[in-house]
Amino acid sequence: MSSTWGKKAASILAGAALLTCAVPMANAQDGVRFGPVGEGPAQYNSGYDRTFIREWQQNPPKGFATLSKTNLAPTKAAIARYEEIVANGGFLAIADVELEPGVTDPEVSILRQRLTASGDLTEGSSYPNYYGSDLDTAVKRFQASNGLAPTGIVDKRTIAALNVPASVRLAQLKVNLTRLSDLSKLVGKRYVIVNIPAAQIEAVENDVVVSRHSGVVGKPDRPTPMLRSTITDLAFNPMWTLPPTVIKEDLIPKGQDMQKNGQSVLLKFGIDAYDGGKKLDPEKIDWSSARPLQLSYRQAPGKENPLGFLKINFANSSSVYMHDSPKESLFGRNFRAASSGCVRVQNIEELATWLLAGQGGWNEEHVARIRESGESKTVRLRKPVPLYFAYVTAWATKDGVIQFRPDVYLKDGVGEVAAAY
Repeated sequence: MSSTWGKKAASILAGAALLTCAVPMANAQDGVRFGPVGEGPAQYNSGYDRTFIREWQQNPPKGFATLSKTNLAPTKAAIARYEEIVANGGFLAIADVELEPGVTDPEVSILRQRLTASGDLTEGSSYPNYYGSDLDTAVKRFQASNGLAPTGIVDKRTIAALNVPASVRLAQLKVNLTRLSDLSKLVGKRYVIVNIPAAQIEAVENDVVVSRHSGVVGKPDRPTPMLRSTITDLAFNPMWTLPPTVIKEDLIPKGQDMQKNGQSVLLKFGIDAYDGGKKLDPEKIDWSSARPLQLSYRQAPGKENPLGFLKINFANSSSVYMHDSPKESLFGRNFRAASSGCVRVQNIEELATWLLAGQGGWNEEHVARIRESGESKTVRLRKPVPLYFAYVTAWATKDGVIQFRPDVYLKDGVGEVAAAY
């Protein structure tokens, strides 16, 4: 996660849950329909509705399961479609000019041709330079299927996504077909998937998405690992043990800076240092020496604890986990690769309730009570739930919608152009 030493007394650790620690962001037509298309002048409100953007990213539609076998045939069909698009010359480039409903501009005609080529716009217009409601619907459809909030405003992120060449999208679809083919063979009836490029988490049962959650995943320089494991237990109101990356890259540099001003980073952020099992005097630690790197550090449960009220544990060699967060603002952003590898989960109570279903009276009310009580409690799952951290940037679903997400870790072999939004 990101260091938040800057804001709120430069707190690495109030935002540091991001520390150790994962759209489809908003799936285009996965259970989502836009209004009827039309043409001709109309009245529009210009500018962004940032509340809408936050709400959309924080509460994504359930959509279809990313790892479903039913996505394989549509993805193969998408590959054939993009081969045809490439053979026909690919996509027109969109100029770096922001467009919104109600404007008249020569660039609107180019935008229409681009969206017609990708299939997002299906009807012609008598007013090719006018941004009418038909184009508004097409832009929203494109934005949603590319993981962007469907505002209808062609901003810099949308332009960057529009300008990913068709040949690049074709290459991504081919790479991801292999990933999907391999992963779809592994998943069973009940599992959790973190799609890292989408920064979303799905709870899947019988090939149906029970819940989809906005997430925060690792930054490109502190990536969330791809892995296969099982969720074994849930730690409510947990103690936070700082991971090695956070200690080395965040805590110690901050400790050194604060020591120069006669301050203690441990006292400031309520962190305890241990040598073996012995708790140390925070004011006797010399942050300019090598000793701090040899210690372990823990933060007690509470509102400043970056894990929030719940940590989801699973065996892995990267020391990552999934967790709640006391800071929810990142969930509302289009770009959510901001952690140190672990995965923050929006509305984690719903995921916890599903994981604990059928286990000794654990229900939504029980989870809510333990959150309010502040009681620290670890609950082992009677039946561990399979978990997959996957990297899927291009696929199609059974409704024919082709989905793309930013290649945030540059794993698709297509360069940086597919990571530019």
